[in-house]
Amino acid sequence: MTDAPQASAKPEIQLISTSDLWAALSAGWRDFLAAPVYGAFFGGFYVVCGIALFWLTRWTGQIYWLAIAVFGFPLLGPFAAVGLYEVSHRLDLGQPLVWREIVGVVWRQKNRQLPSICAIIVLIFLFWSFIGHMIFALFLGLSTMTNISSSYEVYLTTNGLMMLGVGSLVGAALAALIFAITVVGLPLLLDREIDFVTGMIVSFQTSLRNIGTMALWGVMVTLLLFIGMVPMFMGLLLVLPVLGHATWHLYKRALH
Repeated sequence: MTDAPQASAKPEIQLISTSDLWAALSAGWRDFLAAPVYGAFFGGFYVVCGIALFWLTRWTGQIYWLAIAVFGFPLLGPFAAVGLYEVSHRLDLGQPLVWREIVGVVWRQKNRQLPSICAIIVLIFLFWSFIGHMIFALFLGLSTMTNISSSYEVYLTTNGLMMLGVGSLVGAALAALIFAITVVGLPLLLDREIDFVTGMIVSFQTSLRNIGTMALWGVMVTLLLFIGMVPMFMGLLLVLPVLGHATWHLYKRALH
């Protein structure tokens, strides 16, 4: 990737299929094997965060830290993914991989559009926190005072199960929204000089036009991430770099 991003008009959305997903994963795996040190470096960011939150949860006994981790990773993750996108782009162009230049790309994003889209994710997270508390109060607010960190049987009551069901649906809807506005929006903002609102709109439109394929990609990413969390998040050293590289290649197939 050049030092100055390419000025570009709104890109053209392409139709993609399941074969494009497999091709993107294959290309992501190829890039990881070509530059495993970079993959381990950026993937290690997530592993360290995951382990730290695991021990924080054990130390405090507050399981809600895990929920914060699930929604918190996307706030920091894009900055680590920038490096993976840069590695894949340089490999495509046959350019040398230089630590200073790749890490420098990550640093330069602080003055571009990436922080703005991260601010949108923060707002969604704050909205989820408010709604989550409302859902809890609605279903368990009148229950006998219980320590929900140690008395898990409260979740097996009728109200507890309803709370989990409604909360899961709302959380899934917000997660789908974040996915839709970032799946190709983030690499687009990194690759071209385009404002973050346009980037989110283009990403959302791409998801709608390829709703079945993108839904499958979201499921695949979720499953791979869960698998990568075993044991003790160490699998993320492999899963996250491959997904980061694959996302870049999926973006190149989805937008021209």
